[in-house]
Amino acid sequence: MFDKMKALLEMKSKMEQMKRELENTTFEVRSSCGLVKVTMSGAQELKELKINGDIAKIDKAALENASRDAFNRAIKRSQEVAADKMKQVTGLNLPGLF
Repeated sequence: MFDKMKALLEMKSKMEQMKRELENTTFEVRSSCGLVKVTMSGAQELKELKINGDIAKIDKAALENASRDAFNRAIKRSQEVAADKMKQVTGLNLPGLF
């Protein structure tokens, strides 16, 4: 029983370490048109949003679509990063967990 408790405590420690690593991991993603760049942490915290070009000359709908595209791509990427970290910690490949 103590072996199981020890294993659970070790797993908890590894999960906390993974959470800290995700919080400190950042990556950049661009919209498919290249108009918007999003910098996000592995913990899905938006760090930076940049718009390429003169904002006065950009169509509102195009900017909205590009922002949504970049943000959705960043969320997907953060989920991939989290799943990869989880696989490293647990040794399990659990698709859809994040």
